[in-house]
Amino acid sequence: MVQFIFLTTRSPLSGRSRGAIISQYYNRTMQLRRRRQSRPSIRDFSHSARPSIRGYGMEADCIDAEASKRERLVNNLQNLSVSDRIRMLRAMPLSLAEKSELRYMQNSLSLHLHKFIAVRQCWYSWLSFLHSLQLWQVALKRVSGRFGTGVLSYFLFLKTLLFFNLFLFLVTGAFLVLPQAVHPPVLSADRQSFSGLELLTGAGYFSDTVMYYGYYCNYTLHRSCRDDDGGQNISVSTGTTSSCLSSHHSYNMPLAYFFIIGAAFFFTCIILVYSMSKSFGQSFRIDKSHSILAMKVFCSWDFKVIKKTSVKLMSEKICTQLKFSPTYLPLSLTLLQQQQALTNKHPMLKEASLLALPALVSLINLLLPGLFNLAAWMEDYESPSVGTYVCWENFVGQELYRFLLMDFIFILLDTLFGEFLWRFFSEKVLKRRRKPVFDIARNVLELIYGQTLAWLGVLFTPLLPAVQILKLLLLFYIKKSSVMMNCQAPRKPYRVSQMTTIFITLLCFPSFLGASVCVTYTMWSITPSTSCGPFRGLKTMFQAGKRWVEQLERDNPNLSVLARAHAYLVENPLFLFVGAGIFLIVIYFHSQVVDGQRKIISLLQEQIENEGEDKKFLITRLQHIHEQKRTSKRRLKSQVSL
Repeated sequence: MVQFIFLTTRSPLSGRSRGAIISQYYNRTMQLRRRRQSRPSIRDFSHSARPSIRGYGMEADCIDAEASKRERLVNNLQNLSVSDRIRMLRAMPLSLAEKSELRYMQNSLSLHLHKFIAVRQCWYSWLSFLHSLQLWQVALKRVSGRFGTGVLSYFLFLKTLLFFNLFLFLVTGAFLVLPQAVHPPVLSADRQSFSGLELLTGAGYFSDTVMYYGYYCNYTLHRSCRDDDGGQNISVSTGTTSSCLSSHHSYNMPLAYFFIIGAAFFFTCIILVYSMSKSFGQSFRIDKSHSILAMKVFCSWDFKVIKKTSVKLMSEKICTQLKFSPTYLPLSLTLLQQQQALTNKHPMLKEASLLALPALVSLINLLLPGLFNLAAWMEDYESPSVGTYVCWENFVGQELYRFLLMDFIFILLDTLFGEFLWRFFSEKVLKRRRKPVFDIARNVLELIYGQTLAWLGVLFTPLLPAVQILKLLLLFYIKKSSVMMNCQAPRKPYRVSQMTTIFITLLCFPSFLGASVCVTYTMWSITPSTSCGPFRGLKTMFQAGKRWVEQLERDNPNLSVLARAHAYLVENPLFLFVGAGIFLIVIYFHSQVVDGQRKIISLLQEQIENEGEDKKFLITRLQHIHEQKRTSKRRLKSQVSL
């Protein structure tokens, strides 16, 4: 009853429409939104500001429907503060049911808005969390801030190699090491015990483990063969019992070894070609902003950075870039002038310098035979019949393991003596403040050499990528600490994209291509050992796949298509040459497209520069004409006054 009296006394809507009221309060909420900084109280509105239908014709009511007006009013109410929203709703000359409906619409809109904001915040938090999980993110930012992009490119390349080895380790570990570790072969009783020296030599105890090629069996692994035959695995080729070839799970180890190594190299080749083409596209972008000092000073700062550590890193990075810009050009000009002055003063020195290369080549030819004889004397090597290795694959794998380990040890010694002790000697003895510059080229070549050893040895040592991963992890932290303490930023500026392109190209063609050729030749042409390994008893490693295809064809004649495909695509070397040719053609066309884009970009930039020069010329001409007109007018005025 009270509500009815209130409604009848409060909202006698005679002479006014509900749409006009909503439109009026929509305009009022818009005014409140525009005056957010000094919001007036709802009590300041006079009673004469009550909504009226005057000024709202039928034409306006037809254009803006009542539903759209209500939605806009609800949106404006949502943007007001809570107190202003409540006061505005109380001041509206509407019934309680209509006010409740507006409040319900506003609450539902607010709920949807809060849900959307919560989902967006969760998504941004998840992306930030994923970004924070990137390997060595903070360390790479510190290196980039203090030493520029040249030194950063070395650590990025090291990170790339780490991911390549991680891929190899996951593939070989999941499909070769793990199945063989679950079904180990029967070993001899005189197996050597672990002494610790194997960590340096790679021989001894490690020879009879999943570390090397010779440990892997040459038969199909079955789940129940060891249990049914007293702990001995039975080879399929020597007549496995029918119980072992029943419905139990089987794993053809020779076939898996052949195809897993081949698939690992194939996918690594695809990733390398893709990375190289992508880096080519990024490196040949014409970017002249690195030589514009004003752009670095006024446009380099990212105002979204608010964290203290990030602000410090960004300021160090910009300072490093600014130090590169003004000093590199004068230094290079000074060195060029000094070199020209030296050659002008001493013309005989210029003539004598032409003999340096022939003298060096002759000296190398003179010393190399003696070095080879010295190496042969140290190894006590006289003829190929001196030693006969029972399992030559294990011997090659152990040698590559030792090469990889020695490479790591010599890198540590070079870091210690070449960077740390030299910095200490320079500061304490020579009394110089300058630190040694980090040699990017030499360190990158060391990484490529180690990765080449890892690719060469994965056939003979399936766990060699794990050793390379451990080496790269230790090398990153050692090199980062040494760079931070002992080195200074190089004076020559570098671009990360160009450096990465050079590194990936060197990694692909001399390193990966050479390792792939050696591994392919070993699998296709060299006879494996007859006493160890998964390919014992075969003429070549390649015959494992051929025998599997023949067995499939015998078991199921419908699979003869697979045998013909294997004969034409795998056994025929023409397919390999065609595939390699297609890869090279794709790389060539991609490089040509990138080169064409670079030329187009340079032409467009030249056109923009020419247009700028034309505009300057036109402005200068207009100013000159304007000055001539002003001088002529002044002369006329002076003549008229006279």
